[in-house]
Amino acid sequence: MIASSFFSDFVKFVQNIYSNNGTIPLHAPVFEGNERAYILDTLETTYVSSIGEYVNDFENRISEFTGARFCVATNSGTAALHVALLLSGVQSEDEVITQPLTFVATCNAIRYCDAHPVFVDVEASTLGLSPVSLEQFLVENAEIRDDGLCWNRQSGRIIRACLPVHNLGHPVRIDEISKICKQYNIELVEDSAESMGSTYRGIHTGRTGNIGVLSFNGNKVITTGGGGALITDDEIIADKARHQTTTSKLPHPWLFLHDEVGYNYRLPNLNAALGCAQMEKLDEYLTRKRVLSEKYRVWCGERDIEFIKEPVNAISNYWLNALLFSDQVQRDSFLKYTNDRGILTRPMWTPMHTLPMYRKCLTCDLSTAENIERRLVNVPSSVI
Repeated sequence: MIASSFFSDFVKFVQNIYSNNGTIPLHAPVFEGNERAYILDTLETTYVSSIGEYVNDFENRISEFTGARFCVATNSGTAALHVALLLSGVQSEDEVITQPLTFVATCNAIRYCDAHPVFVDVEASTLGLSPVSLEQFLVENAEIRDDGLCWNRQSGRIIRACLPVHNLGHPVRIDEISKICKQYNIELVEDSAESMGSTYRGIHTGRTGNIGVLSFNGNKVITTGGGGALITDDEIIADKARHQTTTSKLPHPWLFLHDEVGYNYRLPNLNAALGCAQMEKLDEYLTRKRVLSEKYRVWCGERDIEFIKEPVNAISNYWLNALLFSDQVQRDSFLKYTNDRGILTRPMWTPMHTLPMYRKCLTCDLSTAENIERRLVNVPSSVI
């Protein structure tokens, strides 16, 4: 049972952390480096669109930090997800296995391909896709046919890809998921939008699958304002991604030649300049966010409140710190109390299978995802 003073004590605790008695956002960007200088440089050179040295520099910095051979920067994480799925062979009427507990962009990107999300459960220890639930679904529904593809016996569709999400920056058990995907000839794409700086068994998220996707939205650990990226070790995939995200335009001194349907998805130089400055501070920001997460962990431990800790074998960026209450009544009471006082706490994403456009998608037992969503609250997590 939560003590009656817990809500008010929490408000005071967060106000003390941020030295602020006013509104405290969930996750605000921090600009403490060369952001202004680099952005002004793009204005002076007039290279503010998708061509410019900062785009190349930003991609190189991402590759070096994550260990990926190649990086292709895009104007949003959603755009990167869309292209990643296309380059993984996802076609109209295919199925892509994912999790119900995620931001809506994950499923929207699947539908952009005219494919169908299939929902398997998450696990409480990672908040992400459960290898056990994935394997159980495939054992019960999937078969490899003579064409070498994985078919869903129930729907009659090809299961083309699996799209796990590293929720709140906590890595899923990606090695187990990868093993299952290989067994069933399913392409693995990692939605690492929230996990810049997170690793599993020493490998950065997004690098186990053929393609990983990152996000640099304004509320992420580092930001380009709006932006994302694909990371991969496959040069052919990287070249195709760069081509498709630049409207599939062929090189020519003056003619506008395009050889396939492409997308205007490249990251502008102006945004990349902001990203380069942010990358220079990333290690420091990750350290400061771990200090914040430890403050929450200790404070919650003293009050017998469950704090979401990084999974076994993982290092999390603690993008959003989260608490688990005993039930939805307590969760909702806490959300109202804190938001009424300027502490901008938020629940977990509304489960995808409950949204009107995804209610008819195939699912298995999703009790863990539903249970977590009813109880979880994200608390202010800006860099301190």
